[in-house]
Amino acid sequence: MARVSPAPDPDPAPVGMPQQILAVPMQSKYQCQQCHELLRRPVQALCGHRFCVRCLAQLTSSGPKPCEACRIEEIFEEPLSILNSSDAFPDNAARREIESLPANCPNEGCSWKGLVKEYEAQHEGKCMFDRVPCKACRLLILRSEQEKHSERECEERTLNCKYCKASFNFKDIKAHDEVCQKFPMQCKDCGKKKIPREKFPEHSKSCVKSKVACPFTAVGCRALVEHEKQAEHEQASAQEHLRLLLDCLCQLRRQGDATAASAKLTATLEQKTTALENIVCVLNREVERSSLTLEAFARQHRLDQEKIENLTNKVRQLERSLTLRDMQLSETEQKLRELEYCTHDGVFVWKITEFSRRRQEALAGRAPAMFSPAFFSSKYGYKMCLRLYLNGDGTGRGTHLSLFFVVMKGRFDALLKWPFSQKVTLMLLDQNNREHIIDAFRPDITSSSFQRPVSEMNIASGCPLFCPLSKLAGKSSYLRDDTIFIKAIVDLSGL
Repeated sequence: MARVSPAPDPDPAPVGMPQQILAVPMQSKYQCQQCHELLRRPVQALCGHRFCVRCLAQLTSSGPKPCEACRIEEIFEEPLSILNSSDAFPDNAARREIESLPANCPNEGCSWKGLVKEYEAQHEGKCMFDRVPCKACRLLILRSEQEKHSERECEERTLNCKYCKASFNFKDIKAHDEVCQKFPMQCKDCGKKKIPREKFPEHSKSCVKSKVACPFTAVGCRALVEHEKQAEHEQASAQEHLRLLLDCLCQLRRQGDATAASAKLTATLEQKTTALENIVCVLNREVERSSLTLEAFARQHRLDQEKIENLTNKVRQLERSLTLRDMQLSETEQKLRELEYCTHDGVFVWKITEFSRRRQEALAGRAPAMFSPAFFSSKYGYKMCLRLYLNGDGTGRGTHLSLFFVVMKGRFDALLKWPFSQKVTLMLLDQNNREHIIDAFRPDITSSSFQRPVSEMNIASGCPLFCPLSKLAGKSSYLRDDTIFIKAIVDLSGL
């Protein structure tokens, strides 16, 4: 079968027909893959899926599109699954099948029944039970009630005024009646009816029963009299009108006197105003001079601020430089101290001065522990130090000196044997050289304290009950001149 592009219709068909019209269950082969309704004038794409002719034209209006049905069914294959209206062909077999299916009208109240072909040709869009939008107010109404709604119910319907024949919306009828020039009015004075609004002012002037103001209203007469009794009122109220005129003349005279006084006052005020204007001119000149002076001060202030800011920046730079120098000096001093006390043979003697002060700081919790300078097993060997708690730690807190051994991160750790396994001997030296306090241990090679350090130093390990504090009381041979000596010996056997 030749593939042709669906020809454009002079009256394009809408999208699929509603599934509800079928009198039999809906089958998937009759369903449009785009609008999912009953196929109307079906066309078949290269991939085999069916679409309404209008749906496919809309879907590919901006160019070929991938078939979503192929994606869902996981049978997508290029180029067959690429939709293009020029590649599709009318599926007349499917169309005949669909048109021969039994149908009924889905509109409530409608009893029409027939075939799909008859529904599309004879009933669709003509059913009196269809709900269609009113062209004026857009309200959904039954097709059978369109005429009634348009003539009697629609709020937006157009009416013609029965008096002036002008056109307007139903909702504006009251507003129109208020301004319609042909609208009939009734005179309240004489009772005459059906007077057009445009002629009512003329009637009011000539109506013998209408009441008008007395000609002497300007001088104070408040009477309202009928046209036909105007002359009678003027004659009867002549004396009252003369009195009103006299009062008016007297008032005008008083106003004249007041005007003269006002003129004198105005002249005085003008003189004072002139004097004030002169004062204001002088003050303005002073303000201008002050503004110039302030501007000069402001400029100088800005210059001074810039100088201050520049000097401040220089001071900050100098402070930073001094801080860096201090840090460098501190590092240098630390290195010098380490070099001064540093040993490279595994033997280290630690001299701790000002023992009493350091002990008090430990008791107060300000400095509970102190570290010794580093020492080495050899020039390229293990780096180590000692950690001392002057008021004890753990089980020895408050009763003993606690002494611990620390393995530190060294520069040559990569060349050494790990874990650290050398015997360590710790001693508190008797300054009479008689009875040293000695404790020794071999490292637990499974402990993280003796593995190769990954930070600056490992967790300390040693003797929390190294020496009872009581042995440092009184005239102790371990404490002389407020100084104690601690010695560490690392066994270098096997290195």
